[in-house]
Amino acid sequence: MKMTKRIQTWEKLDREKTYALADAIEALRGFASKKFDESLEIAVKLGIDPAKQDQNIRLMLALPNGTGKKVRVAVITNDKAEDAKKAGADVVGGEELIEKIANGFMEFDRVIATPDMMPKMSKIARVLGPKGLMPNPKLGTVTNNVSEGVKTAKSGQVELRAEKKGIIHAGIGKMSFATAQLIENANAVMDALKKAKPASVKGTYIQGISVSTTQGPGVKVTI
Repeated sequence: MKMTKRIQTWEKLDREKTYALADAIEALRGFASKKFDESLEIAVKLGIDPAKQDQNIRLMLALPNGTGKKVRVAVITNDKAEDAKKAGADVVGGEELIEKIANGFMEFDRVIATPDMMPKMSKIARVLGPKGLMPNPKLGTVTNNVSEGVKTAKSGQVELRAEKKGIIHAGIGKMSFATAQLIENANAVMDALKKAKPASVKGTYIQGISVSTTQGPGVKVTI
């Protein structure tokens, strides 16, 4: 397979080196796309077993400087529809929205539901669940205060969710952000993960950290 010029340029990056975060960000700026504003993504390998319920980390975190992404929010409710609309929800509806989602409508990035709608949402659990979109009280996405839920979702939240191998992926801002802003967001992620360390975890908890751009190479970092 012939390498593109961009991939050939990546070869100049020392992928075996472990960088300080600020140095990693500056190094990656030289490889970021000039055509669009790529995100900076962090990957953290944790010494956990997500198959064990007490080690399955999942939480929502509002980043200090936001993510730079526009978040489309759907609210499933009957009596809180006006509150949701006033707060800036992109899609609002009750059972008709549930039916629409069941038929393939997926033009949203976050779903918030009022508690009374949850029994009716079993119809779309298999659609939303695998995508991490099923409303969950622990994540603040099942609430009667839909106004606050919508505002929080749009303010720059990220979900920290352990994948099968104990890896957390999260976008922590755009490459157009100042380096200091990206570092502050990254530190917020690391602080949240440290606080969420399961009591049953033995040995090294944070086993590795790397950062990359949306379509670029990844480098190992220390934070």
